[in-house]
Amino acid sequence: MDKHEQYMRRALTLARIAATHGEVPIGAVVVKGDAIVGEGHNWRETWKDPTAHAELIAIQDASKRLGGWRLDGCDLYVTLEPCPMCAGAIMLARIRHVYYGAQDEKGGAIASKVELLQPGTWNHHPEITSGILGEECGMILKDFFRGIRAGQKSRRDV
Repeated sequence: MDKHEQYMRRALTLARIAATHGEVPIGAVVVKGDAIVGEGHNWRETWKDPTAHAELIAIQDASKRLGGWRLDGCDLYVTLEPCPMCAGAIMLARIRHVYYGAQDEKGGAIASKVELLQPGTWNHHPEITSGILGEECGMILKDFFRGIRAGQKSRRDV
């Protein structure tokens, strides 16, 4: 398994943890060098907070651990294409490279709906790589929402 799959697998583990709390299963990790320095998963339902996205929590965790808001040299691995809010935080945190799994056709702000992080748009733009374990990242979301539509409890193991 290469390092990109390793870090995305950790993000998938965090996504599964989110699902056990009834949260949309999205997970994220921030990596610097060969070490995970920040982790997060969705907490929007539990915390009743629209900003409690996996990416923001992972970025906040990394900032605390590293002692600053500039995450120069850090990479973000997230199971779903970031939304506009998270894309803004990625840019402001100076994330070097974003790796994401599944496309978000309804709300993705990297490539699907809009392209907020295109080079030349802002003072900083990360490199982008999509499709890391994309099928698996997409399936965990499909299974979660299929369960909700089928009337199962949203708080369940995925």
